[in-house]
Parts: sequence; structure tokens; C-alpha cells
Amino acid sequence: MEFNGFSLDVLISVGFRSLVAVIIGCLIGSERARHGRAAGMRTHIIVCLGAALTSMISLYVSEIMGNGGDVLRISAQVISGIGFLGAGMIILKSNNVITGLTTAAGVWTTSVIGIAVGYGFYEGALVVTVLFLVAIVLFAKLERRKKAAEIIYIEIDDMYLANQIVAQVKETLAVDFSHRMMAPKSNKEGNLGINIIINRRLNLNILSLKEIEHVVFVEEES
Repeated sequence: MEFNGFSLDVLISVGFRSLVAVIIGCLIGSERARHGRAAGMRTHIIVCLGAALTSMISLYVSEIMGNGGDVLRISAQVISGIGFLGAGMIILKSNNVITGLTTAAGVWTTSVIGIAVGYGFYEGALVVTVLFLVAIVLFAKLERRKKAAEIIYIEIDDMYLANQIVAQVKETLAVDFSHRMMAPKSNKEGNLGINIIINRRLNLNILSLKEIEHVVFVEEES
């Protein structure tokens, strides 16, 4: 990728690397979005694309300077700086469960993959992307099986109907569970959050709970 003025070859190379970064960000981000995480497809695409650009900027500046510059300097700042973005995704929930670690690590890894793409190290970017997707998809299933309890968060729009709705949830799931009422995640006045705690792991269709009247949100707790 030689920068000798405006060149069609350079434009094609930059376009290809940027497209690869977008595809990788889309693949990783779509998996996170499917689980309703804060950092979804758009976030991962932007992070990967931006990281790739830092690599291409480094190559450009280094060549303009006659290869006298450190081509890793800008990218190194991305690797450390992206940690601040990831830190904002880690949340301590009211049930003392920390969530967002996988998403934060994913954003950081996506940025590193983007750097590799920007430098043209496609083999490394491809292998890590495949292994990354295998890790978050396959091992997520293994982790769920190891958990001792299933926790489902639901939010209702009428706190005075809490007991009635809990009874409907029990009828819908057809399992015994305990529950705990809590402040709603939406912070909407009149809403109420309820944690449904099942003492064993089950393959439940939690989306069926959305069909219950006054249930406005359903989420499986990590």
C-alpha cells in the first residue's frame, strides 16, 4: 500500500480494508445485539472501522516521513484507550451480578482486529474473528449449563398488579420459582421490576412472557 499521491490502487486497498473491518464488526456486533447488549452491531462496526483507520493512518504517516516514524504508536493508543469505552459497559446490577464483561472484552478485541485489518494482516484478523465468534457462541452455551439458577427479569407497567402478574408468569412457565421486586430498569414512574429466580437451568421460552398483559420488558439475566 504505497502512498504516491492520489492513486486508484490506494483507494481500492483502503476501501477493501475498510469493508473487511465493517464485515468483522457486523459479525461480532450482531451476536452481541442478539442478546440485547448495550454495545451492538453499530458500536462494533464503528470501533473496528476506526481502529482499522488508525493503522492505515500510521502506514500513511510513516511512508510520508520516509519510514522514519513508529507505525505502531497510534494503534497502541487505541488498544489502551478503548478500555475506557469498555469500562462504561460493565455494570453491577442490583442483584450483585456483574454484567458487560464479555461485551467490553469484545469491543476491545474488535478494535485489535480492526488494527490488524488496517495493517493488512488479514490472516490474523480472520483466525481471531472465527475463534472469537466460537468462544462467545459455543462457550456461552456451556456457561449457561453450569449456572445453578435461571434469573429472568421482567418489567411491568402497573406495580399494583404485581401479585396477579407473578401468578400469570408461574402459569405460563409452569415451574416453581421465587421472585423479588425491584426498581424498574426503565426508571418509568409506575413501573416495577421483578426478578424471577428458578433454582435450576431450564430451556424456557421467555419471550412468551411478553404476551402477558402489562409485561413491557423481558430479559434473561447473565
